[in-house]
Amino acid sequence: MLSSTIARSSLLTRSIVRPSILARGYATSHSHGVSQADVDAEPRFLECFKQFFDKAAALSNLKPGTLSNMKECKNVLRVEFPIKNEHGDIDIITGYRAQHSLHRVPCKGGIRFSNEVDLQEVMALASLMTYKCAVVDVPFGGAKGGVRIDPKKYTLAQREKITRSYALALCQKNFIGPGLDVPAPDMGTGEQEMSWIVDTYRAFNTNDVDSAACVTGKPISAGGIRGRTEATGLGVFYGIREFLTYEEVLKKTGLTPGIRGKSIVIQGFGNVGYWAAKFFEEAGAKIIAVAEHNGAVHNPDGLDVDALLKFKLQHGTFIDFPGSTSIADSVKALEIPCDILIPAALEKQIHVGNAHRINAKIIGEAANGPMTPRADEILLKKGAIIIPDLLLNAGGVTVSYFEWLKNLSHVRFGRLNKKWEESSKKMLLDFIEKNLNRKIGDAEKNLIIHGADEVDIVRSGLDDTMTNACAETRKSANEKNTDYRTAALYNAIMKIKAVYESSGNLFA
Repeated sequence: MLSSTIARSSLLTRSIVRPSILARGYATSHSHGVSQADVDAEPRFLECFKQFFDKAAALSNLKPGTLSNMKECKNVLRVEFPIKNEHGDIDIITGYRAQHSLHRVPCKGGIRFSNEVDLQEVMALASLMTYKCAVVDVPFGGAKGGVRIDPKKYTLAQREKITRSYALALCQKNFIGPGLDVPAPDMGTGEQEMSWIVDTYRAFNTNDVDSAACVTGKPISAGGIRGRTEATGLGVFYGIREFLTYEEVLKKTGLTPGIRGKSIVIQGFGNVGYWAAKFFEEAGAKIIAVAEHNGAVHNPDGLDVDALLKFKLQHGTFIDFPGSTSIADSVKALEIPCDILIPAALEKQIHVGNAHRINAKIIGEAANGPMTPRADEILLKKGAIIIPDLLLNAGGVTVSYFEWLKNLSHVRFGRLNKKWEESSKKMLLDFIEKNLNRKIGDAEKNLIIHGADEVDIVRSGLDDTMTNACAETRKSANEKNTDYRTAALYNAIMKIKAVYESSGNLFA
């Protein structure tokens, strides 16, 4: 049974494993004729996405102009504002918001606080969001935002000032609103930042009755939705579970159906990595290794996920976790032989320098853009199954969509029908007991009668969404004789093309 425990979001921020760390780890063990220069020459994140896009676009019959229109970002906002640091000096903070596509509105995409934020990263993530939404039939365009800071270097009051200043800039430039652009948490941000943004938006839009829908990922008390915290990790679980039912995947990998007994390595133990690990563990898989930026741990018999989280929160590292082997160079964990490798950190973690040494049968991309195009080619030639980020990482935006709908309807899911469902089921059970002259135990009766709570409805909707998207991706992969990333992107391109055509857009 899937866990309903909700970990504190402030303790489970997005995980960071920097590409530079991987490059340093690679430099100690060159192989396959790949030099450090080859690693350094890997394209930037935005160019990686465009190369993947071009490969999928080649399968379509769309005109070059149409494809170019689909590929490029429509709007980009860059803002700067001052903040007083702990020394009393003034820091000039830079923030971005990119809107990749307006074929559907509002735009949707997270806001990250990180020193690594720059214009090309935000544009790349916005591009990915457009196709991620299309793959899972979420009716949003893609967007992304970021503020270039290390949030750990600022106090709570300073982070509030930064968040509100950034939100004010979005309000002033019409880059936020329930029907315009709806941000969400990302790396370095969480429920608290979303609450500050809503409050700032309301101060400038006092008559907007739908103001709670200007962001998602809020606390429940501020209009959030139950099930959002674990949504991305749960979507990863649902997607991989689905692929492990496909005959061609099982034949190619030699794996048996189902999750139970599978060995899993996870890179990144933030919100996504933790919840993915938790759900796989509950389904009977073995989490044999977990990597973070400051070390990794390995136990071929499996790691206790909650014990590992508790240890990390207490010590700030996995190193010396009882019953495990510590790995100081965390990049090496990616090379541990396993059934399933789940990169759940940052982009470009699997590249030309380490792809040859990856020994996973299935790679489930829980992070955004964790693999470069050259690494993708290498692993496909090796026979690995790659479940792409725009499909597998879509659980978060799917449940954000549900939260947005909840905010627009102004009613909690299940509130109107839960008791009616329970009453109807009870009447049916009473009828069965009477006609069969057999009493059903109280425990069984309560289990059968239970009406769907909000979290039950959210998880059911997420399960259905991921199942359908995986099936569509599989179908196109088989029909086009291509890999799953290309198939998923092809599906997204054709869905966006259909929107253009139905609206009479000249670029269709």
